[in-house]
Amino acid sequence: MTGQSRDFGPRQDDLGTAVPLPCPPRRIVSLVPSLTEALAVTVPDRLVGATDWCTQPAGLAVARVRGTKNPDRTAIRALRPDLVVANQEENRRLDVDRLRAAGIPVWVTVIESVDQALASMGRLFEQVLDVGTPEWLTTAAQDWARAPELPGTRVAVPVWRDPWMVVGARTFAGDLLARLGLVNVFGAATDRYPKVTLDELRAAAPEVVLLPDEPYVFTAADGPEAFPDIRTVLVSGRQLTWYGPSLATARTDLLDALTGGMR
Repeated sequence: MTGQSRDFGPRQDDLGTAVPLPCPPRRIVSLVPSLTEALAVTVPDRLVGATDWCTQPAGLAVARVRGTKNPDRTAIRALRPDLVVANQEENRRLDVDRLRAAGIPVWVTVIESVDQALASMGRLFEQVLDVGTPEWLTTAAQDWARAPELPGTRVAVPVWRDPWMVVGARTFAGDLLARLGLVNVFGAATDRYPKVTLDELRAAAPEVVLLPDEPYVFTAADGPEAFPDIRTVLVSGRQLTWYGPSLATARTDLLDALTGGMR
């Protein structure tokens, strides 16, 4: 990756909010697991804090600031960050507002599609961190520009059970499925993650039910038994819902899971 110095000043985040940046941030706290991984891989010397849910890369050794929905703002302030990165869906507006009121710049991302993910991360690394485009992001953009390889296959993707919740409309995971050619049977739902009964889920007639290991941890012993007459496939939640460096391998990994590696 390449970067170049430039005049700095306020930059507008994905919500259009001006974020004061007198220089490229050097001390960053991430409240988003996907972005934590992206920062740790690309600018590891700048990441000083992350949530307890930030599990990638393995062995990440930074200060922990509790969860995505209940970050420890006192701990964040103590780290003296010159930037906190957040996400509109994963983090609370209340925490963003209070961190900003404490004088901490917060960059909020909005990611509901693959294109938004690529553009948002590109802006973060190029315009905010001033390090150019990471190689993994270039690879991801090229990979996800390919034509769909599984056109027309009807799928459902539960993300929770008791109650059952599924991937619906306007979601990153839903767009990723469409990029593979898959048809989300709940893609026209009003809610982004609608609650459904098990009968409704079966009645939607998916040909395949994808069972990720997060946020609910579906396993071979917990999930497939609910769909005795429908093919189920256990997949990595990180490959399905994370939009950091995993995007560079997610397409291949998901297609291999769906086809048994026989493409």
